[in-house]
Amino acid sequence: MDQGSGAGPHRACGRLGAPSCGARAPGAPWARFSAWLECVCVVTFDLELGQALELVYPSDFQLTDKEKSSICYLSFPDSHSGCLGDTQFSFRIRQCGGQRRPWHTDDRHCDSGAPVSLQREPAHYFGYVYFRQVKDSSVKRGYFQKSLVLVSRLPFVRLFQALLSLVAPEYFDKLAPCLEAVCDEIDQWPAPVPGRTLNLPVMGVVLQVHIPSRADKPESGPPKQCSHENLLPAPVVLTSVHELDLLRCFRPVLAHVQLLWELMLLGEPLLVLAPSPAVSSEMVLALTSCLQPLKFCCDYRPYFTVHDSEFKEFTTRTQAPPSVVLGVTNPFFIKTLQHWPHVLRIGEPKMPGDLPKQVKLKKPSRLKTLDTKPGLYTAYTTYLHRDKALLRRLLKGLQKKRPSDVQTAVLRRHLLELTQSFLSPLEHYMASLMPLQKSITPWKTPPQIHPFHQDDFLRSLEHSGPQLTCLLKGDRLGLYRWFFKSPHFDGWYRQRHKEMAQKLEALHLEAICEANIEIWMKDKSEVEVVDLVLKLRERLVRAQGHQLPVKEATLKRARLYIETVIGSLPKDLQVVLCPP
Repeated sequence: MDQGSGAGPHRACGRLGAPSCGARAPGAPWARFSAWLECVCVVTFDLELGQALELVYPSDFQLTDKEKSSICYLSFPDSHSGCLGDTQFSFRIRQCGGQRRPWHTDDRHCDSGAPVSLQREPAHYFGYVYFRQVKDSSVKRGYFQKSLVLVSRLPFVRLFQALLSLVAPEYFDKLAPCLEAVCDEIDQWPAPVPGRTLNLPVMGVVLQVHIPSRADKPESGPPKQCSHENLLPAPVVLTSVHELDLLRCFRPVLAHVQLLWELMLLGEPLLVLAPSPAVSSEMVLALTSCLQPLKFCCDYRPYFTVHDSEFKEFTTRTQAPPSVVLGVTNPFFIKTLQHWPHVLRIGEPKMPGDLPKQVKLKKPSRLKTLDTKPGLYTAYTTYLHRDKALLRRLLKGLQKKRPSDVQTAVLRRHLLELTQSFLSPLEHYMASLMPLQKSITPWKTPPQIHPFHQDDFLRSLEHSGPQLTCLLKGDRLGLYRWFFKSPHFDGWYRQRHKEMAQKLEALHLEAICEANIEIWMKDKSEVEVVDLVLKLRERLVRAQGHQLPVKEATLKRARLYIETVIGSLPKDLQVVLCPP
């Protein structure tokens, strides 16, 4: 289909209101809706304008012109895909400008309890698309072409795909009134608090979902379903809000899963050329999820086009290719990104029962034609030896028609164990950098976390290397050395250092609360006492905002200490510290 005729996408005002000049305020009626979605967009194809943003709902949500343009272009398959009927896919765009909607306390609470890989994106939007193209003689071009797009900061691809499957077909038939009713229903949903199983009513159906928590065990599977006795109709249970069918996504590359895992771990640039946005976006999301529980810290675009505002940035030859995974459908990218070290081209997906034909490893030098055949074009040599038993087990399962969810569980567990085995020595060494608890005293500044020395860590591998928990052999030292240069090491280290610093601060607060504060105050000046009050209050606020891992008993004692200390001060200072 046409990607426009030279004209950029335009904003066509819909029946739900004109564009707004300001984002929603924290106390606005759409606060609950905002916990799940930023907005809902409808993109249509206008014969004169090309892709046009028909409406944004709620109508007062603010999008910049660049964001509108990106949403318009990314909501339609390009002309190389030829998608007829209904298709779903997703994209991810950079937010332009500063943050426009203040985050609520609930947002921060949800993020603090969520796995790091599932926290909401502060600088990017996800777009979840349901696109329909069908013949329609009443339309001048002969085709009805429209996309319904859910824009969110949450990476809950399975949930939002299920939601679109319910809403989009109905919307394409009934249009705006249906969309208003759905948004009103979403505005009644409970917040996505980690660890909870929620019932989400929409259009006469109840979606039952579990919101993942840091406390969940990775291999335990979804929690038990809630009782259905009082729910009519019975809920549609989603086993995951975010996990894709890994086996289906990786079918053509099962022989190279470990190589792709290493490329992702090391933050290597990878171009994925697929026959459709659906295949492209699922492959990119599957690749970026295979490092869990490690957060994917590089940029990634499940679906990307030549019209994207970052096109020049990603395709420049004046510097090394950026650490990004790009999903595309236009073969033009093969020529444009010839200098990229890794390109994965996948063909049309096979029927579910067929044994997958594995793409072959090929040299990047063979990429110079636009009709490049499917293959993984790379000169990369893996550091770890391939686990051939995994491939044999998966292929045997396909031959025996083993259920897809069982096969996916085998593959997911293998990738999880691979990542955990790799991270285990890093976690062990990082824990050794934490000061001893006996060195934390109440009235002195807490000691600093010791620095991370890469050479010391590599020497420690002799005692705590992954060979203790993983059967894979290979050049582990080489893999860690390259990992230290990747964005994922920086992201992992910053996150762990932050958590350790918070733990150190919590232990210091506990030490203060266990000490005899009245004895300490005897020889202290008013300035020192006031300084203690301010510091205790600051830590109390951080702890209540779930930024410090502190027990409730410690919080109560801290409040009591603050009251005691303020009560010992002159009346004029008490008025300043506790205004009426």
